[in-house]
Amino acid sequence: MIDKIEFIKHLGIKQEGDLLTLEQKKELLNHIGSIHAGAIFTLAETQSGVYLQKLFPELKNKAGAVLRDAKIKYKLPAFEKVTAYASADKDAIEKFKTQFSKKGRGLLQIEVKIRDINNALCAQAVFVWFVKKL
Repeated sequence: MIDKIEFIKHLGIKQEGDLLTLEQKKELLNHIGSIHAGAIFTLAETQSGVYLQKLFPELKNKAGAVLRDAKIKYKLPAFEKVTAYASADKDAIEKFKTQFSKKGRGLLQIEVKIRDINNALCAQAVFVWFVKKL
């Protein structure tokens, strides 16, 4: 999926199994020499979308998803490769399934943590996806 999005390719986001990674490179650095906040946000947002697709593979080509809301908190500058980890609350997943089956649409909140190569938490984010039957 991510290899079809030009912006993702431009940033250099790579998929390693179920996780997405971003290497530090000159074009992504900010004024202090760490990976730019916008690149980290894009990594996190993309991971949340990949995770959403992993949770509900049966909806491929049957539903459309758009980002409804996003919140991110940056904890530490990222000077090296970072990896994105996504998760969703089990109760929230069940609530989404119920909404979607009854109304053909629903909201799901996905949390993403961005960690560096030393496993330090660089950022954490919450993304709310709106999913609707096509």
